[in-house]
Amino acid sequence: MLLAKIKVKGRHHIPDKSPYIVVSNHFDMVDGLFVVYALQRPITFLMASDQVLDWYFKWAVWLYGFIPTNRIKLAPSTIKKAKTILQKKHILGILPEGVSTDSKLRRAKRGVVYLSTIENTLILPVGVYGLKQAWANWLRGIRPKVQIQIGKPFWPKDGVSDHMNREEQIEIIGKNIMCRIAALLPKKAHGIYSGDTRIESYAKLNES
Repeated sequence: MLLAKIKVKGRHHIPDKSPYIVVSNHFDMVDGLFVVYALQRPITFLMASDQVLDWYFKWAVWLYGFIPTNRIKLAPSTIKKAKTILQKKHILGILPEGVSTDSKLRRAKRGVVYLSTIENTLILPVGVYGLKQAWANWLRGIRPKVQIQIGKPFWPKDGVSDHMNREEQIEIIGKNIMCRIAALLPKKAHGIYSGDTRIESYAKLNES
């Protein structure tokens, strides 16, 4: 990719066959483009239906393919479309934080976490780092250095007990997903998950 100097690590973790769900941090509007580059496969992303895009970002929607998603309350049509993507053995992309307004990890949106559990599909975590100053660098004619790390895939209910109620399961699954992503990012980007002991254990799994 000519836009940046990109280093991709962990491509051996990419499942040989679809379907699966890709989850990634969301620090910048173009994160999805770099996830697609790293996996080198077509991905259909969930995108907030109430999110206002500047004209220079609208190309991304048509490039990725997307499913409009209400961040407050999931519509049955959103769930149906997400299921269809997976049932057709395609790849569904989810950015659990929902918006790109920070350089550190934030809490996963409940509805998005729920979508990650449908069809009991394998989840592939991806960390994208180095884009926060990308626009400033591009304007100066500098290609930013972007690091992309792909983690070991996991099942949504790993570590979740069947004795837990639905709300407890969603809460734990959300934290597990974000800690899986944190294990692929520098410590300074861990945000509210800093110090969580799961991150170190997940990082060791990614080395295998």
